[in-house]
Amino acid sequence: MLRRFRFLFVVAFAVLTAVASAAQARGAPPVNVQQAAGTSAAAIQSAVDAYRADLGTLNPNVPGSFGSGRREINWDGVPDAFSAPNLMPADFFNVNSPRGVVFTTNGSGFQVSANAGVAPIEFDNINPTYSSLFTIFSPQRLFTALGSKRLTVRFFVPGSTTPATSSGFGAVFTDVDRPGTKIAYFDAMGRRLARFDVPISPGSETLSFLGVRFLEDRVAMVRITSGSTRLGANERRGRDLVVMDDFIYGEPTP
Repeated sequence: MLRRFRFLFVVAFAVLTAVASAAQARGAPPVNVQQAAGTSAAAIQSAVDAYRADLGTLNPNVPGSFGSGRREINWDGVPDAFSAPNLMPADFFNVNSPRGVVFTTNGSGFQVSANAGVAPIEFDNINPTYSSLFTIFSPQRLFTALGSKRLTVRFFVPGSTTPATSSGFGAVFTDVDRPGTKIAYFDAMGRRLARFDVPISPGSETLSFLGVRFLEDRVAMVRITSGSTRLGANERRGRDLVVMDDFIYGEPTP
């Protein structure tokens, strides 16, 4: 009798555990995820293109919201005056080139890497070894926060101070060697909707992509963690250094 009771208890516990797991899975927001990693742009191109198609038509870089489609940032439109070794304004892609995003960080600012022939490329201005670690997805600039491995992207109606939301956000990263690079998504109330790890591709000059589109929820902010340490002339060795290339996201709408 005792043996049968134990058996029934184990079965019941297993069933309850399965039900709880299923409920937890049902509680997660429904999303479409595209991700890939590899040693070349070609290795992630199909995932990037699938994410673009999922978001919709690419909209022009003008003020106002188109209501649907997508916006992109590939950093190559940033002029030399706002590129390394200079800082890029946090609102450049909402004011100078209206695409509806403003950046913040607990570091000292933001920098876009220089073009060849103008200044050291791929953040060699910070550390001359970096061009042997990083590579590009779309030639030829990269992007990073300075003095921090974290940055926040907030959405606005392009060219305005009106807060907006997006259907999703994706980014290309370079040199993701180990776990720790991730994107967290938040709604307009500041509640975290989900967090996803960026796929790993060990070795130097590799590329990784993560793009998430929410099917029911709207994203007001994303928080990006790039690697395990900030860039620097004498950063701690043995840590994962990561910077970013293209940003792709759903049209910001009020």
